[in-house]
Amino acid sequence: MFVAPHIEWAALSPVLILLGAAVIGVLVEAFVPRGSRRLVQVVVAALALGGALVAVTWRWTVVQQDGPSSLVAGALREDAPALLFQAILLILALLALLVIADRARGEDAFTPTASAIPGSEYEGQARRAGLAQTEVFPLTMFAVTGMLVFPAAADLLTMFIALEVLSLPLYLLAGMARRRRLVSQEASLKYFLLGAFSSAFFLMGLALLYGYAGSVHLADIATAVPLVSGMDGLLLAGSALVIIGLLFKVGAVPFHSWTPDVYQGAPTPITGFMAACTKVAAFAALLRFVYVVTPGLGWDLAPFLWIVAILTMVVGTVLAIVQTDMKRTLAYSSVAHAGFLLLGIIALDERGISGILVYLLAYGLATVGAFALVTLVRTKDAEGNLVGEAGHLSEWAGLGRRSPVLAVCFALFLLSFAGIPLTAGFTGKFAVFGAAVAGGDWPLVVIAVLASAAAAFFYVRIIVLMFFTEPATGEDGSATTVVRSEGLTAVAVVVCAVGTVLVGVVPTAVLAVAAQASKFLL
Repeated sequence: MFVAPHIEWAALSPVLILLGAAVIGVLVEAFVPRGSRRLVQVVVAALALGGALVAVTWRWTVVQQDGPSSLVAGALREDAPALLFQAILLILALLALLVIADRARGEDAFTPTASAIPGSEYEGQARRAGLAQTEVFPLTMFAVTGMLVFPAAADLLTMFIALEVLSLPLYLLAGMARRRRLVSQEASLKYFLLGAFSSAFFLMGLALLYGYAGSVHLADIATAVPLVSGMDGLLLAGSALVIIGLLFKVGAVPFHSWTPDVYQGAPTPITGFMAACTKVAAFAALLRFVYVVTPGLGWDLAPFLWIVAILTMVVGTVLAIVQTDMKRTLAYSSVAHAGFLLLGIIALDERGISGILVYLLAYGLATVGAFALVTLVRTKDAEGNLVGEAGHLSEWAGLGRRSPVLAVCFALFLLSFAGIPLTAGFTGKFAVFGAAVAGGDWPLVVIAVLASAAAAFFYVRIIVLMFFTEPATGEDGSATTVVRSEGLTAVAVVVCAVGTVLVGVVPTAVLAVAAQASKFLL
C-alpha cells in the first residue's frame, strides 16, 4: 500500500522560491509587454535569489538548533553542508545575475533571436529593432534550482534529476551569444553532446549500484558496503561510473574536453555563471557521494582519483600556459583548480569538507569577477565602432594605463587564482592542502604546490601585459577600449573584489562557519 510521504514545505522553501520565480518568468514572457519585460524579469530573478538566500540562512539556524533531517521520503537531506553549499551558490548566482542583466551601449551579451540563422536578414532586423532575449532569466532560475537540489540530494535518482535540471538550461544559454554566433552554437552543441555522455555514465553507475544494494539511497548503499559480499565488482564499477559522471561536470581531466570550447563560445556572463556555480554544485554532489558511500572503498578508488587529480592539475596548468585567448586561459585555469579541489575529496577527512567550501567560495568570487571584467574589455575599429570582446591576450596590453581601476581588480582576481597570500585564493588552497596532508596525501600536495607555482607564471604574464606593455594598435586602426555599462557589472566586480580581500585578510569567520559544516550526518 502506497503511503504518501510527509513533506516539510518550509525546509524546501529555497528551492520552491526559485522554481516559482522560474515559472513566473515563463509567464512574464507570455503576458508582459515587450518594453517592460526585461525589467520585470530582472526584478523577479533578483528578488527570488535574495529571498532564497534569506530562506537558506533561516534553515541554517533551524538545523543548528534541531539537527539535520531527511526530506521527501529521504530523497533530500537538510544538513549543514548542503545549506552552506546552497548559500555559496546563491551568493555567486546573484552576482552573476548582475553581470547577465547588465547592458553596454544599450546591448546585452545575448542574441536578440536565438532561433534565427546566424547572419540572416531576420537576425539583422531583430537587432535593429532592439529586441532582447529575456528568456535568459527564467532559464537561469531553472539552472540555479537544479544546482540547489544537487548538494542536498540524498539518493542517486534525485541527484540525476537535479543534474539534468541544471544542465539543460545551460546547454541553451551557451548558444545565445550576440556575436560569434556560430562559435556559440558550436559550444552549445559540444556541451550538450558531452553532457549527454556524462549523464549516461551517471545513469549506468546508478543502475549498477541499485543492483548491488537494492536501493538508490546513499545511506542504504553505504550500509550495504560492509554487508554484501561477492559483488564487489558491481560496487566498484557503479561507484566509478557515478564519479566519472560528476567529474565531467567539474571539468576534471580526461573529462574536461568541453571546458575550453564552451567557456570560449558561450556568452561571457554565462561563462562566469557556469564556471562558478556549476563547479560549486558538482563538487557538492561529488563530496556527498564520496564521503557517504565510498569511505570503505578508499584503497580501491584511491589510485583512480589520484591519477585524475594529478592529470587535472598538470594538464590544466600546462595548457593554460600556452593559450593566447583570455577565456581559454581562464578555462584551463578552471581545470587546474578542479584538480586542486579534488585533493579535498581524496582526503576523506572532516577538514576536506570545510576546505572545499572555503576554496569554492574564493574561486567563485574571483571567477565571477574576472569574467565580469572580460565583458567590459572590447575592441573597436578605426571608426570607433565596437567589434566584440578583446579575446586575444595581446589586446589586453597596456590596459592598466587606459583603465587602471579595471586592471587592478583583474590583477586581484588573478592573484587570488594563483593563491597569493592575503587573497581568498590563498585561504582556500591552504585549507584544501592542509586537509590533504592530514589525510596522508602529502605527495599530491607536493604536486599541487608545484602546479600552483607554475600556474603563477601565466597569471603574472597577464598582469605584466596589462601594466608594463605598450598598448597595441592593429594595422587596420583597431584598438582596445573599456565600455561603460549600466553599472550592474561594476557592482558585481566591487563585491567580488571586496569578498576576495576579506576572505584573504580576515578568513576566521568563513573558516569557522565552514568548520561547522564538516560532517555529513546520514
